[in-house]
Amino acid sequence: MGCEQFYTPDELVDGRCGEHGTEPQLVAEENWFFRLSRYADRIHQLTSSGDLRIEPVARRNEVLALVEGGLHDFSVSRSHSRARGWGIPVPDGPSQVVYVWWDALGNYVTSLGYGTDDTAYDQWWATSERRVHLVGKGVVRFHAVYWPAMLLSAGLPLPTDILVHDYLTVDGRKISKSAGTTVDPAALAAAHGTDAVRWWHLRDVPRVGDADFTPDRLTARADADFAGGLGNLVHRIVTMVHRFRGGTVPVSAPSSGLALVDVCWKVPGLVDAALADFDFRRAIRAVWNIVEEANRCIDATRPWELARAERQGDGEAAKRLDTVLVTLVTACRVLADELRSFIPDAATRITAQLTPVEGRLPAAQPLFPRLQEDTRLV
Repeated sequence: MGCEQFYTPDELVDGRCGEHGTEPQLVAEENWFFRLSRYADRIHQLTSSGDLRIEPVARRNEVLALVEGGLHDFSVSRSHSRARGWGIPVPDGPSQVVYVWWDALGNYVTSLGYGTDDTAYDQWWATSERRVHLVGKGVVRFHAVYWPAMLLSAGLPLPTDILVHDYLTVDGRKISKSAGTTVDPAALAAAHGTDAVRWWHLRDVPRVGDADFTPDRLTARADADFAGGLGNLVHRIVTMVHRFRGGTVPVSAPSSGLALVDVCWKVPGLVDAALADFDFRRAIRAVWNIVEEANRCIDATRPWELARAERQGDGEAAKRLDTVLVTLVTACRVLADELRSFIPDAATRITAQLTPVEGRLPAAQPLFPRLQEDTRLV
């Protein structure tokens, strides 16, 4: 009942729905059917060729196995009595109502004005180069098999991409209102900030596989990466600029001899490639390379020793110090730019800390205080 779909016995797991763990009801009644079997070969060809792109590959293989196992015609309606009178009546069939999921799939085009003079349908669907669906793994069959077949039957363009994500879990159980395994995202954001909630999803949720959530994990990740990572790095660099150059960023060009410059140059392309592959965690790892390489750069160049040599009259050390400082500041500005699409509030704070006011950087201050124990949600 939770799925509102029919299963064959071999699709059940120990006699139960694999999604909800409930026993199905045995129903025999006369319904309206969609001839799915007619489109099996075409769907297989589209999926196997990549014309209908399904990511990740495990979900693509799941769809291919489903099609190769034989597609059966399926019911798109149920009796008015079993639906308890709720639902859209089947035209010329008042004893039947349309399944909600069938009508919901059609909404992808009808909400754009399909069948009317609304130009949104042409703009966003009919003539668009890409038509992307982002769906959970529990509805792959509906979006990657049923929906394309419906569109084929109507002679309409198909989706170009179906990007499938796995589940967030709590204590190993799928987040579900009915099961009581929920965490209020609004309360999380109110307690920890939206960036902390975004960051946990970006850093710890894999492209493939479920991810188990706890508020403690969110807190630990935010404290480690925001306070201990980003915040600590920016604070170190701004402090050195004030200590060694009175808060004024040197005008030297970043040094091509430092590995940090090369890392910053490569990051945008790595992020683009990761996002094209529907891999947010890989994109964030690419950005985080800047943080790690900047810390290595500080440890390797030891600006405080260059400053000591400068005070002793070493002109080359002074030039080297200018180069190192401007390279570090530039790297952090690149870091903020790359993070802006992911954690906009944090990126804005970093940018403000690295933007001169009357020629000098603002005084170094903690950008990301550690999250307090008493604000954690249980």
